[in-house]
Formats: sequence, C-alpha cells, structure tokens
Amino acid sequence: MSGESETVDGTGTSGGRNAGTAVVAGAGIGGLATAVGLRRAGWTVTVLERRPAPERYGTAFGLHPTAQTALDRLGLGDALRARAVPYRNARIRRPDGTVLAALPLERIERRAGRPELLIARPHLIDALLAELDRLGGTRITYGQAVTDPGALAADLVVGADGINSAVRTTYFGRRSGPRPIGTVAWIGIAGFETGLYGETWGEGRFFGMTPVEPGRTNWYATVPAATTAREVRDAFADWHDPIPHVLAATDPATWIRYEMRHLHPALPRFVADGRVALVGDAAHAMTPNLGQGACTALLDAEALTRAVAAGGPDGLPGALRTYDAERRRSAQRVALASRSLHRFMTTRRPALRDALLRTLPD
Repeated sequence: MSGESETVDGTGTSGGRNAGTAVVAGAGIGGLATAVGLRRAGWTVTVLERRPAPERYGTAFGLHPTAQTALDRLGLGDALRARAVPYRNARIRRPDGTVLAALPLERIERRAGRPELLIARPHLIDALLAELDRLGGTRITYGQAVTDPGALAADLVVGADGINSAVRTTYFGRRSGPRPIGTVAWIGIAGFETGLYGETWGEGRFFGMTPVEPGRTNWYATVPAATTAREVRDAFADWHDPIPHVLAATDPATWIRYEMRHLHPALPRFVADGRVALVGDAAHAMTPNLGQGACTALLDAEALTRAVAAGGPDGLPGALRTYDAERRRSAQRVALASRSLHRFMTTRRPALRDALLRTLPD
C-alpha cells in the first residue's frame, strides 16, 4: 500500500456491514491498529498521513503480553509472532559490567504464560498494512497533513497524529503539549548478535541492547549534551564490552537521534464532542524508558475499537466514554512511571541508585 490506496469489498469485517465512517489522523502504529479494529467492526475508514510514505523508520519495539493480546484480538497475532523474537535473560549493569539486577522479564513470562517479544518497527507497520489490505474498505492517503480537524466529515474522528497532534490541539486546547526533558536519545541496529542484553546505567547516561531479529542487535543510548556520533562513542569508550564495539561497528549514518519529550500536563480526558478520540502519543506521549509507547498505542486502539463495535444504547458517545474510562488512567500511570524511571536511571547519584537496585529480587 503506497501512495493512495483504496479497497471496498469489506472482506474479513463483522458481516461486511457499514457501521459508520471514520477518519484516522496518522498512519503510525496506533493509527493503523485503530483502522484495523474499525474495519473489523464494519466501519469505512480513511487514514490521513502527513508523511509521504509508510513510517518504516526506527528499530525495535518491545511488546508486553497485554499488547500481544490486543494484537490477537485485532487478528494480527500470527503475523506478529512470525517475525518477533522473545526477550529473556536481560540484566541491569554498571559501566564496569557488574550486574546490579535482572529486568523483570522472567516474572512477566511466568504470570502471562508468554514472553515479552521484540519486533522491528518496519515488520509491525507492514503487518498492519497487510491486514488493512486484506480487510478492504480503507483509504490511506499519504502526504496529507490534517490542518483543520474540525472540518473532517466523518461519524468518528481519531487523533493518532503523535505528540504534536493537531486533533488534540483543536479539540482539547494547548494546555497539554510536548515538553522536552533535557535528554537526547540515540538508537541504532548493529549487524551482529551480542548475546548480552539489558541496560547499563552510569552517571547521567545509559546504554541498552536487545535482540531484534537473527544476526542483529537493537541498541539505544542517552548522553547529556552529546551532539555527534563521535561524542557518543567517546562517552562509552571505557564501558564494558560489547558496548564500544557495538557503537564502532554501527554506521553513524543509520543512527537515529531525537530529543526525548513527553505530553504534559496529563489530559483530563481522551475523548470530546461525542465523536473524537485520541490514541497513542496524541493522548499520552511518554519517555521511552519503560518501552511501553507502542504497547499503550496498541492497547488504546484495541480498546477504542472494541467499545465502538459493542455500541450500546448510547451509541458512539457512550462507546467513547467507555474507552476513556478503560484507558485514560491506565495509560497515564504508565507515562508517569516511565518519566519517573528516567529520573532514576539518569541520576547524578548513582551509588544510592545502585544500592537500591541490589535490593530487588531476581
């Protein structure tokens, strides 16, 4: 699906009925997942994306078992598992390599009966696009920014247009907006498997490594004030192996640099006017420290479309209230926890932090 794509046969939807019309602003993870859920409920969907092509940049997503369940409900579980890898045996370390604690991956797997999974962003985007193609009835228009959300003619308008959401600004005002936290992050993929995964926490900086697919390693790092690849490499030159090797072996031209931001203050609601809903970063953009951004977007999309499909005596306004009640506080708690973890990870008092980490259970 490239450029503008339209299919209208309704294959795979709930009885092929036309339940209503929806416009989704944004063709990222949350927007495409919402479009899938709405099509499965019989809605006719238009997706408007400001970028000129599908959003295939980025590296790996961690998918908690709850997000995997959401993908199962959206009919995407098998496609996900075909390309994802399990995330196990990860540790938190000091720069000299000393292990401080285990990430809680084993506990998550025991409780959920399935492991945390990692999948490359392009694979997840392609799986969502393929499912929309299979279902039919969705038009995706690239290169079209939503500049006047109030003029969108549809029964339902979904703002999945990211942290700078025009839908949010139009319907919720400017009180909540993007706020920088003073940290720059770098991410990339090394062309080999390190076999050593988890995060290393130093003074005001950290470095993480995860599997992503056979023969590759996903990495991410934050460094105060670093503006070049050389400065990033220098900042980790004396850290434990294989961190210096990962940075040396990854072409800086492929690195992604971004300023970490979050949405602040938290929104009082995710829905408006009985016909507008926000999902993903438009509703609750968070720092990446918990690795829950994609998960919360998927949970939003599934909960919203499940509520809309169920309908009820109050129709769409009631469905949106149900969605808000299910997702808002939960998503905002995750966002707050991620921001708090960022402060803890990047503290200038690592000795106290490391002592606390040693008290955690394995």
